[in-house]
Amino acid sequence: MNWDTIYGLIDVRLLVVVALCWVIGYILKSTPKVPDWTIVYVVTVVAVFVTVWMIGFGPEALIQGVLAGAFAVYGNQLVKQVKKAGDSND
Repeated sequence: MNWDTIYGLIDVRLLVVVALCWVIGYILKSTPKVPDWTIVYVVTVVAVFVTVWMIGFGPEALIQGVLAGAFAVYGNQLVKQVKKAGDSND
């Protein structure tokens, strides 16, 4: 299964949650007192809470929240790795 498939599973209304999680992850990464290993957990919890708030509590909201959080973390890592690969080619 590739990430395009997972992207297709995320409700279009929740793309704002992905963007919000990306911003929260960036802010946490920039905060010196926040350990890196906690960022993925915080982003996932925020994604689940915002998703439940937006579409109501239920199994779908929990799954959608986890998918949105995971996609935000994946997107961040993808950008970071592409940038790193570009820097090493120079």
